[in-house]
Amino acid sequence: MNHAILHSILNGARPAVTYAQPIVGLKDGEMRALEMLTRFAGEDGAMHAVGSLLDDPSLSPELRARLDLLCVGAVFDALARSPITEHLIFVNLSPLTLEQPEFWNRIQAWVWHLPIPPHRIVMELTQTCAMPGLDQMEGFAQRLRAIGLRMAVGDLGAGVASLANMARLAPDFIKVDRSLVHDAHRHPYQAALLNALALFAERMRVGFIAEGIETLQELETLLDAGVPWGQGYLLGQPEPLGASGASLAPHDPGGETGQA
Repeated sequence: MNHAILHSILNGARPAVTYAQPIVGLKDGEMRALEMLTRFAGEDGAMHAVGSLLDDPSLSPELRARLDLLCVGAVFDALARSPITEHLIFVNLSPLTLEQPEFWNRIQAWVWHLPIPPHRIVMELTQTCAMPGLDQMEGFAQRLRAIGLRMAVGDLGAGVASLANMARLAPDFIKVDRSLVHDAHRHPYQAALLNALALFAERMRVGFIAEGIETLQELETLLDAGVPWGQGYLLGQPEPLGASGASLAPHDPGGETGQA
């Protein structure tokens, strides 16, 4: 890990920049939502995903939660200044951050200053190398919903997004990891599992999103499997918030693929 870069982000010398990536309906290609992603300028001058720091196993839980909280705050600050008014917005959140009193002290003020109602914000719980106990996670989920926020689990199949944990947390959206999407057209078991998950999500009225779609063959396989929504470089790359297609016609899924 480049500790100099990490500490320059934490002390504000290197700002966290909010990017947005479209989530689209796979059948019609229309944008359904935007996922907020955080980037920072590296020593090479290029923008890098903050996930490369958050996923570093050498990063202590305390620093990971501090960095994640900074990124979440940067996203909400950017959203408060954004003209976006009618799209669903996915905001990544580490389960470890939910244990931080500072998060709960700040989240209501963040939501209050948004130009969109809370129910259009989906807090996406990301995979982490450690997480609170499931009973505690259920309590956190209830607190998020009490504020009016929706919830998603990402990286389906690992960490907080294991099938057993997903059943307990009952999220509004589930996102299947790139590992199940990659070359699914060459692996019948992957395609069959995607189809089973899509049917489950439809029955439970839960939004189902495939991540990391990069080829036409993967897209065709996902369509055949009945996956309704997706994101990936094939469908739209992350761009700085404000330049990310926010002017496209909005769409409220209502009861179509997510709980109202």
